[in-house]
Formats: sequence, structure tokens, C-alpha cells
Amino acid sequence: MSLPVVTATRYVLPLREGGSLPGVVEGNDLGTYVIKFHGAGQGPKALAAEVIVGELFRRLGLRVPELKLIELDPAIGKSEPDFEIQELLIRSAGLNLAVAFLPGSFGYDGSAGNPGDEAMARILWLDAFVANVDRSWRNTNMLVWHKNLWLIDHGAALYFHHSWMSAEKFASLPYDASDHVFSVAVPGVAKVDAELAAAITPELLTEVIGLVPDEWLGEGDRERYLGHLLARLENRAVWIPGGAQ
Repeated sequence: MSLPVVTATRYVLPLREGGSLPGVVEGNDLGTYVIKFHGAGQGPKALAAEVIVGELFRRLGLRVPELKLIELDPAIGKSEPDFEIQELLIRSAGLNLAVAFLPGSFGYDGSAGNPGDEAMARILWLDAFVANVDRSWRNTNMLVWHKNLWLIDHGAALYFHHSWMSAEKFASLPYDASDHVFSVAVPGVAKVDAELAAAITPELLTEVIGLVPDEWLGEGDRERYLGHLLARLENRAVWIPGGAQ
């Protein structure tokens, strides 16, 4: 099983709110996507985190925009007048990440798209599991589209892979939920703990890790991701917001 692959046909515009300078592109399947570049400052590991976390969340019932892989021809970059963007496009020739563009969506601010208490608890539990440090009110990384909540931008999760800290250390890292956009859901986290922990099987983790292209990984990285996440799952009494029930 693998993610669908499309080819970028036109670079439309940059999205300058992100440090990695994602952009909007059109694909040869007539779709419109937010492209995240392997040549950006955060590198391909951020894209690996996007795939692993996004696809894990999707399989556990949360809404995540469809992810695809997208081939980028450096010729597209050569016609870009902005030098910074041109350089990024040329540097990112090859395989990148495409996230389905949700036209008309807007950032979650609590005024619409409230997912309900149980869903908030599930999102908080899962963010704690993958050590996602980027879901605060300053930047919720959630969109409201057709009145539903959609989760985006998971490149800051799984930060253990930047230095490959030991699985034991990652498993025991506490999670500070005080800054999380759904910190109010801490009392409900213990109620969803057993269900989510049982659903995250070695087979499921192997499946989502297997969706990451070889180009974005080093030798043995798939096994490392699996080992680190299984170790964290086993040690969740240490990091679960509010403590285990």
C-alpha cells in the first residue's frame, strides 16, 4: 500500500504563514494541493512526520485532508520570479508531499467546528502520543471546512527523529497539555485511553510508517519509528494528560 502519486503542473502561489514556505500547486489529476517541500529548512523528516501522524489520525477516525505524493519538475522553479521560491522549487525537485487544498476553509478559533468533548479528548491524547508540540491557540493547525474540523500540519510531531533520541527516552517524555488548544479536555482523556491504545497495533503503525517514501528515510528508520512509538504506547502512564484512569 502506498500514497497516490501526482505530478505538479503549475505553481500557483506561496503560503507565507509557514516557516517552510509551503505553496499551492495544481496537479496533473486536475486537483489543487498545498505542497510541502523536501528541500525546505525542516527537511524530509518533517514530511515523514506529516505522513505517519496524518495517516494514523485518519485511521483512528479524525478528519485529515487527503495526502498524496507529488513529483516536482525543476523546470517549474526556473520560471518563478521570486528568487527565494525559485531556489526552493529547484532544490525540491523530485518527490514532495501534497495535501488536498480545502477551498473556503478557515482556521479554527473556537467559533465554529467544535468537535465535542470526546473528540477533543481523542485529539489531545493522540497529540500527546506523537509528541505534537504545535497545536496551541497561537497556531491551532486545524481548519473548519463545511462545518467540520480538519487537522493539518503535523511536521513538528515525532521530533525524536531529528537526533534519534533513544526509544526509552522518548517513551518517558511527559507531555505538557497546558498550552494545547484542547487543554480543557484533559479530564476526559482517561476515558478514551483504553480504546485508543488498543486500536494502535503494531500492524497499524507498520502500515502508516510504510507509506513514507524511501527517499525521505535513512537506513533502518522505519524500524526506529516503530520501536519508538510502541515504546511510548507501553509507557503512556508517564505522558497521558491528566494521568491514566
